[in-house]
Amino acid sequence: MDACVSSTVSGMSLRQLVGQVMLVGTPIADPAALTGLVLTYDFGGVFLSGRTQAPAAQLRSGIAALQASAPRAAGLLIALDQEGGQVQTVQGPDFPPIPSAVAQGALAQPDLSAQTRTWAGLLADLGVTLDLAPVADTVPASVGASNPPIGALDRGYGSDPAAVAADIATVVAAMQNEGVYATLKHFPGLGRVTQNTDTSTGAVDTETTPQDPFLGPFSAGIKAGAGAVMVSLATYPNLDPQAIAAFSAPVVTGLLRQQLGFTGLILSDDLGNAVAVRDMPVGDRAVRFIDAGGDMALTVASSTAAPMFDGLLAAANASDAFRTKLTAAATRVVRAKYAVGLLPCSP
Repeated sequence: MDACVSSTVSGMSLRQLVGQVMLVGTPIADPAALTGLVLTYDFGGVFLSGRTQAPAAQLRSGIAALQASAPRAAGLLIALDQEGGQVQTVQGPDFPPIPSAVAQGALAQPDLSAQTRTWAGLLADLGVTLDLAPVADTVPASVGASNPPIGALDRGYGSDPAAVAADIATVVAAMQNEGVYATLKHFPGLGRVTQNTDTSTGAVDTETTPQDPFLGPFSAGIKAGAGAVMVSLATYPNLDPQAIAAFSAPVVTGLLRQQLGFTGLILSDDLGNAVAVRDMPVGDRAVRFIDAGGDMALTVASSTAAPMFDGLLAAANASDAFRTKLTAAATRVVRAKYAVGLLPCSP
């Protein structure tokens, strides 16, 4: 693996390295619509947004066309949100309804594993390589539906972090057994906030600490081999009072990398449309995330991709230290691609 990844990265120009650290959204109704931007910027991955009931054959064809536009050196990570319940991107006759995480959390572990493998197998058959799931956030019973991003939508597996941890470990192992990378989200947890980062700048968790038991599900997912972790856009004053999590080196590098020992792919939550980042210039958002130790900046809005790309390229040209971080991030993206068979030298 190391030789394959190293040779792939060393053969990339600086522009191509910048492209690798971007995950850019496009409506799932027309995956091939982003091919022009992919050809221009060599993006590392594409996020298929929205909902569809299109047949599997149609989706497979669209994803294949999108994949064909990728650079020969490394295919595209193809991502979507397939959690279950109210968050299920592909639906319809070819994709049976997936229960909410609350309902999944009530299943026995063997049943949860078997069903997850079925759901993940359907994604793999389409050419999807990265599911932005499972949700590893724990919503306390005392908070419940007062938690807009998770509790109100039944997106969490339960209110006991130990029980949630067991479910997360099962889901990660089952999903990745089918060849789809799992993404633990939203680190270090959105279960206690009373605002949604998509619609507010006021999502603050005043309780989470580096020793918090609510980190347990993330730790369990990491130990189960989760390929990716998504970092939230909320603020955690006990971890870093100066920055939201995705822009925080103490959270991304200190807590996730160093304390929890995660060596895989670190994604941001949406840096394009989310209100939580609206006061940050678009061109600075991906730079701040990579500088904090992240690997792949997600923007659901393709219109923001060019300024983010330009910001990253300018920062890499201006600073050797940032260029080193960017290269390390691109290397981890390429390593993830090796794991899911997207490099010519992948097994």
